[in-house]
Amino acid sequence: MPATIVVGTQWGDEGKGKFTDLIAKEMSAVVRYQGGHNAGHTLVVDGESFALQLVPSGVLYDHITPIIGNGVVVDPVVLLAEMDMLASKGVDCSRLKVSGNAHMILPYHQELDRLIERHLGKNKLGTTKRGIGPTYADKASRVGIRLQDLLDPTIFREKLRVAVAEKNLVLAKVYNRLGFDADELADRYLDDVLPRIAPHIADTVSLVHEFLEAGNHVLFEGAQATFLDIDHGTYPYVTSSNPVAGGACVGAGVGPRAIDRVVGIAKAYVTRVGAGPFPTELHDEIGDRICEIGHEFGTNTGRRRRCGWFDIPMMRQAVRLNSLSELAITKLDVLDTFDTVKACVAYDIDGRRVEHLPYHQSDFHAATPVYEEFAGWGTDLSAVTERAGLPAAADAYLAFLEREVGVPISLVGTGPGREQFVHFTA
Repeated sequence: MPATIVVGTQWGDEGKGKFTDLIAKEMSAVVRYQGGHNAGHTLVVDGESFALQLVPSGVLYDHITPIIGNGVVVDPVVLLAEMDMLASKGVDCSRLKVSGNAHMILPYHQELDRLIERHLGKNKLGTTKRGIGPTYADKASRVGIRLQDLLDPTIFREKLRVAVAEKNLVLAKVYNRLGFDADELADRYLDDVLPRIAPHIADTVSLVHEFLEAGNHVLFEGAQATFLDIDHGTYPYVTSSNPVAGGACVGAGVGPRAIDRVVGIAKAYVTRVGAGPFPTELHDEIGDRICEIGHEFGTNTGRRRRCGWFDIPMMRQAVRLNSLSELAITKLDVLDTFDTVKACVAYDIDGRRVEHLPYHQSDFHAATPVYEEFAGWGTDLSAVTERAGLPAAADAYLAFLEREVGVPISLVGTGPGREQFVHFTA
């Protein structure tokens, strides 16, 4: 069963979409397995940018079936708008399939997300306020509404009335806000959304297994990243699902023996959006330069990303959590003009040298990075397409990362374009 998982190994925004696009020509299906439209990624094809939020990257290839799995929470209004955007650029979305078991993000989820975040004040989590967390909460509480419910209008109306009645009580009693009209919402979704989305709703578990059983290659892509995982990330500054590779099994409906390749994606440095610990964060001119050169602003929110040096203990933990078979390093070109480049090899925690990721949050918050420093390469990498063309200093930096992390680096990104990459390990 030729299945590959692509997973972010830091705090998101590593460039998973580009890698997915690079290997998509080998694939028959690309499956998104968790998250929602809180994680965007941008692909640059023939000079044109495509900012995707929900639709899997493989949609840009005519031979690929893009699939949104049961583990994703879907705002159907956003999904349809994204499909319209792609259609306006000549991209055919007729092949897109979305699981009937995927839970729907509805307007009351978004309203609660905004109010909860505001209510937390200085303790806010930095969510995108897109309703992702409240939708996953409803799913876990077994009061969620799934896309398949739209296909039975009577069931949909009944479930929506029950859900809205409960949400309206919370909005009124806790937040002093007006509620929603269940019948008005039902009419809107049944009249405007259902006719357009119904042809795309499918039994995606059976569809994925049909591809695998026929020997076709399937790629599973996650949103966010390892250290935003609700179980293994820097809780509570995490997302509401499991981006780690194991999440693909649950979120797409496949067993672990179906997977034979797990590719971790990491930037040549580290970024983070929102609150939470970040040992290698740079609060200086270097961090500002990385942000400016790397265009480190959120695809969805426009928020400035926090920037810092590469963190090896963090990456070793990502290797363990995901059973990585290889690593792809993106945006090496962002470091082209730096005189020196650093990588964190350990942490100093209360005078102790720690070479692994501390499990206790207080230790991680207190961790001071211990750096290894490398000479910069001072060369524009944008035209480099072979390892032999890399400057010796860049090659040495990558070789060090590969040795310390413990898995081979397969690809290195040297620019935003589809063809700007180097095969690093044969």
